[in-house]
Amino acid sequence: MSAGADEEHEPALHTARLLLRPWRVGEAAVLHELWTERDPRVPPHRQMSADGRPTVADLEESIRSNPPTTVGLLAVKLVRTGAVIGYCGLVDSGRPVPGEPELAFELLQRHWGRGYATEASLAVMDWARSSGYGRLWATVWDWNTASRRVLAKLGFLETGQSEPDPAYGTTLFTMRDL
Repeated sequence: MSAGADEEHEPALHTARLLLRPWRVGEAAVLHELWTERDPRVPPHRQMSADGRPTVADLEESIRSNPPTTVGLLAVKLVRTGAVIGYCGLVDSGRPVPGEPELAFELLQRHWGRGYATEASLAVMDWARSSGYGRLWATVWDWNTASRRVLAKLGFLETGQSEPDPAYGTTLFTMRDL
């Protein structure tokens, strides 16, 4: 993995198969597709609403109004084809420890099972380590076995801390020292 800037001088992370860089407005349809594919067990605030929100236009505006930062979700682009297939990055949710970011990733279903989530996450983890972070967190639903496997491959350990929700399942807290 190497950090650098792509042709438009955006911050970027590179792996053998992937380029991780800030989202572009023209890629809002990929985010929209991610929203439409989400498991129905995901809580409503992360689901497409009954009136179809967020729309592609909503997501375009969100990209336009949120400039890249050191903590954020980067578009994951396949080097071979140029297709954007999802996101990976760091979010600062303030839980469970304020100031310690959380690793997050989500890929379009047609790209599952090829190691892209693991590869992208390793790039983000290397960047986080080189940026001075000592630990990363990740939360995952107990029913999300695929993401739990990715986190285990990355060396994240379940902490025993969880947040049960009778409607949506239990959120498990995992962490990894860098």
